Amino acid sequence: MAATDDLSSQRFYHGTKSDLKPGDLMEPGHPPNFGKRDRATSYVYLTGTLDAAAWGAELALGEGPGRIYIVEPTGPIEDDPNLTDKKYPGATKSYRSREALRVTGECKDWQGHSPQVLTAMKDNLERLKRLGVEPIDD
Repeated sequence: MAATDDLSSQRFYHGTKSDLKPGDLMEPGHPPNFGKRDRATSYVYLTGTLDAAAWGAELALGEGPGRIYIVEPTGPIEDDPNLTDKKYPGATKSYRSREALRVTGECKDWQGHSPQVLTAMKDNLERLKRLGVEPIDD
């Protein structure tokens, strides 16, 4: 997959339950939020929308509150094939990188999805798990 066109002026976010500080690096090698959770991914994920970052924060593994960080990639990024329709590259503003993301700040004023919407998403992820659908990580 080709690297995404220049997005240097774009603000990027990453949703997680990790407690991080500006300057910290997020690197590939952590279990995914869905699929086989016992294997590490080859990528770290980022998005250009607060809504997608909220999903990451709400669905992330671990304890504690969901958090959304403002991040900057330290290397090339590409469209995330798990979320981006290849006919419309970048349309979902969901990306991935094999290089670390640097935390530059935290969004503290974000709103999560309603309990009903969150439950529906978790139910759908559970359905995908039962069907054996795995995230693309090649």
